[in-house]
Amino acid sequence: MKRYNLLLLSILAVFSWNSCSEDFLDVSSATKLYVDDYYTTESRIFEAVVAAYDPLSWFDYAWGQYTNLGLVSDVMSDDINVGGSDANDCIYLHRMNNFSALPTSVCSDLWTTFYSGINRSNIVMQYMDNVTNISSTNKALYLAEAKVLRSFYYTWLWKLWGNVPYYEKNLSAPFTTKQFTADDVYTGIVTNLEDAIDNGGLPMKATSDWYGRVTKAMAYMLYAEVVMYQKDETRYSKALGYMNEIINSGQYKLANDFAGMWETSGEWNDESIFEVNYFSAGGKRAWDNALGDGGSVYPKLIGINTLAKSPDYATGWGFEPVRKEIYQMYEENDQRRDGGILNFATYSAKTGATYVPRYEDTGYFLKKYLPRATGNAGQSGAADMNYDNNFRIYRYAETLLNAAELLARGASGSGSAQSYLDQIRTRAGVGSVSATVDNIINERRLEFVGEGKRYWDLVRCGLAASTLVPNDYRTVSWTESKKYLPIPQAEMDADAGLVQNQY
Repeated sequence: MKRYNLLLLSILAVFSWNSCSEDFLDVSSATKLYVDDYYTTESRIFEAVVAAYDPLSWFDYAWGQYTNLGLVSDVMSDDINVGGSDANDCIYLHRMNNFSALPTSVCSDLWTTFYSGINRSNIVMQYMDNVTNISSTNKALYLAEAKVLRSFYYTWLWKLWGNVPYYEKNLSAPFTTKQFTADDVYTGIVTNLEDAIDNGGLPMKATSDWYGRVTKAMAYMLYAEVVMYQKDETRYSKALGYMNEIINSGQYKLANDFAGMWETSGEWNDESIFEVNYFSAGGKRAWDNALGDGGSVYPKLIGINTLAKSPDYATGWGFEPVRKEIYQMYEENDQRRDGGILNFATYSAKTGATYVPRYEDTGYFLKKYLPRATGNAGQSGAADMNYDNNFRIYRYAETLLNAAELLARGASGSGSAQSYLDQIRTRAGVGSVSATVDNIINERRLEFVGEGKRYWDLVRCGLAASTLVPNDYRTVSWTESKKYLPIPQAEMDADAGLVQNQY
C-alpha cells in the first residue's frame, strides 16, 4: 500500500525562507508567532523535516519546465530522443540533447528546486537546538535525514553544474555566497553523508508506514554514486563496504518480474531502495497549483501521441521515444527488453492500438513510465498532472552492479563481482558474461534504460567523447567543456560574483 505521510502533513516550514535580522524590524506581536519561536517542539521540527522532503515531488514539473531527473539526464545520453511536436517544443531539452544549452535555455527550474530543498534542509539543522523534549534518538535521526536530503540536492547541482554556491547555513541579505569548485562541493557532500551515516541512527529499510523516507540504504547508494562519479579511489573500499552491508542485510532482493516493478502494485517492492512518491486518488496538482500534493505529469509527457484502442495506456505528448538500436541491443529472451520498452508494432498487432507519430518518433516507448489507463483515477486536480507512477531513484539491482564495478576496479573488500553480475543477468533471463568493467557498464545500460543513469556513466568512465557524437538529430559532439551546463542567466544576473561555466 502506498503511504503519503510525507506529502500530506502540513508544510509549515515554507514560511521561513529567510528571517530578517535587523533590530528595528524585530517587534513583538500578541497575535503572531515568529519563526524563531515556532520550532520549539518535536512535532513542529518534524514539520520542517517533512518540508525538506517536499521538493522531491517537484522534479517532474514545478515552475514551468518539465524536468524529471531521468529525462534531463537521458536527453544527454545515447538512449533516447527528445521528441515532442518539433525542435522548439521544450527547446531547453533539445538544446541539452545537442550539447548546445544556453544560460537562457537550460533546465533552470531544477536549480530553483534544488536550492529550495537545501534551504528547507538547513532549516531543520538551524532550529533543532531550540527544540525541547525531543529524544536524542529522534534528534539524531531528523538531523541525519536533513543532511542526506541536502546532500541529495547538492549532488544533482554538482553533477549538472559543477561549480555552484555551497552553504550549510541559510543565507542572509544579500543572499549570496562563495561559488565553490566542483571538487570542493564533492567534499562537502561526501563528508556530510559520512556524518549522517555514522551518527544518525538511520534504519536500513523504512517500514511501510514511512516509504519515501531516507534510510541507511538510500544514504549508502547516494554515497556510492558521488564517490564513483568523482572517481575517488580513496573511498572505493568504504563504498564497497556500504554496498555489501545492503546486500548482507537480507532486507532487499531482486524482483522476479522485471515488468511488474513498474506497475503501481510493484512500487516499494523488495528491490526498491528509494522512490519519489506520487498518488492519484485525491491528487490536487494543477497547472495553477504545480507544487500541490498528488501525482506526476511525467507519464503524460512521455505518453504515446493520440493513442487509440489501447487497453493499457493513456495518450500522451510523445516525448522521450526510445531509440530503435537500444531495443535491438537486448538478447531476444532478455525480460528487460519488453519489460521496460514498448515495441509499438508488436503491441499494435496484439491489440489493434494506433497512434500518430510525433517529432523524432521511433516506434519505441519507455514502458516503465508510460501513463497507465487508470493511472490518474480519483484525482481532484488536473488529470494530466496526477498520474500515480512513483519515480524510482535507487534499486537493489544498482547495489549489485555498484559492488561488482567497485570490485572490478580494485576496491578491497568481500564479495564476488562475477556473482553480483550473474544475479542481474539471471533475473533478466540471459547467460553469464565475464565481470569486466566494460561488461558491467554495458549491463548498467541494459538494466537502467530511461532511469537517468546512462549519461553519468559515460561521463565518469571517460566514454562520453567517443560515444556522444552526432546521430539522426544530434549535430554536436560532447567534449569535456560540455560536462557542466551553463548556469541559468537569472542566477548570473542576481549574483555578479558568479563565474559562468564554459558552454
